[in-house]
Amino acid sequence: MSYRVAVASKQGVAVDEHFGHAKHFSIYSVSEAGCSLIEKREVDHYCLGGQGDRSALEKILDTIDDCDAVLVARVGDGPADKLRRRGVEPVADYPWEAVEPALTAWFASVVEGAA
Repeated sequence: MSYRVAVASKQGVAVDEHFGHAKHFSIYSVSEAGCSLIEKREVDHYCLGGQGDRSALEKILDTIDDCDAVLVARVGDGPADKLRRRGVEPVADYPWEAVEPALTAWFASVVEGAA
């Protein structure tokens, strides 16, 4: 089974971006065979110093709606709830870890949880 996962990363090296500050999401395919970058999707960040731009948030949600999860350094409760309602699991368990090991660890936890 393969999963599509969005990753919030400033340089594509580590999971080091807050969901609301991301300017793009790297989309990966993750499976037992490993992970591979599919594409990058540009977005407007919506977090404006304690407040958020609702229309920008909806556009971000639409942009990663086809993903199973999104790996972020941090995510607020409101956006996390909205992601879950769309079937996208917000994951803030791997902040500042390298992208591929974080994706591999996340995949292993999903497979273990399904067993």
